[in-house]
Amino acid sequence: MKVIEIRKMPVNELIKTSNVLRDEIIDSKKRVHMGETTNNRIIRKKRKDLARVLTVMREQLEKENA
Repeated sequence: MKVIEIRKMPVNELIKTSNVLRDEIIDSKKRVHMGETTNNRIIRKKRKDLARVLTVMREQLEKENA
């Protein structure tokens, strides 16, 4: 997910996306611990996407409150 795409989203969609990403991270961690997959890069990528979403969401909320 690119930052340009994230910046176009409204705040309520960013919240939904962050919740989905959190669920996917938890699911991926479970799969790694259970031995179903050995690809740890997926978790890293989703964590970075989550950080991007949260950063843009914080910036948009600060603009609204200012």
